[in-house]
Amino acid sequence: MNDEHILDATGLLCPLPVLKARKRLQAIPSGGVLEVQADDPAAIIDIPHFCAEAGHDLIRQDLDTTPQTYVIRKK
Repeated sequence: MNDEHILDATGLLCPLPVLKARKRLQAIPSGGVLEVQADDPAAIIDIPHFCAEAGHDLIRQDLDTTPQTYVIRKK
């Protein structure tokens, strides 16, 4: 995965991980993949909800790691 498409959102609280992911995804072409690393407990709910609402595919989520990792494919 390209380092440009990794978002380190550790230490950020709701809603910042989602807001930063949305902004980063704007710069990625359709079909591109963004990996988000977050440790906010609300991200477990917020990031999948954001993907569903925006139409992005949540390819993978690793919730048993610290930080949690979410891999999103832009619509």
